[in-house]
Amino acid sequence: MSDNAVHVHERPTWPAIMTGWKRKCPNCGNGPMLKGYLGVRKSCPVCKEEFHHHRADDGPAYLTILIVGHLMAPLLLLVFETWRPEPLVLFTIFAIGTVALSLYLLPRLKGAMIGYQWAHRMYGFGKAD
Repeated sequence: MSDNAVHVHERPTWPAIMTGWKRKCPNCGNGPMLKGYLGVRKSCPVCKEEFHHHRADDGPAYLTILIVGHLMAPLLLLVFETWRPEPLVLFTIFAIGTVALSLYLLPRLKGAMIGYQWAHRMYGFGKAD
């Protein structure tokens, strides 16, 4: 390593992801990362870490669809094969469950994805500490 190289502190990945999952700033762990349901703040109100350059885009939505689909589809088959409920009852229960799980996961996965980007210094999170 040369004398001119900037020493960059390592950012642990899993703590940043878990802090993002809680929708908190991955830098300080206290400030809210999101404003409203899915809007990302320009910066953390506590430590002033900037978030405006994140690139979560459609990733959280794709992950939400993947997780909800892989949980609800086998559960739907299990419930149908085991209890054979009326189709309208089955539809109602699984429609509500799918929507509720999707609404729960989407902002948390967005926060986790931004936490991952912060930990790996991606898309503008790479300035030296």
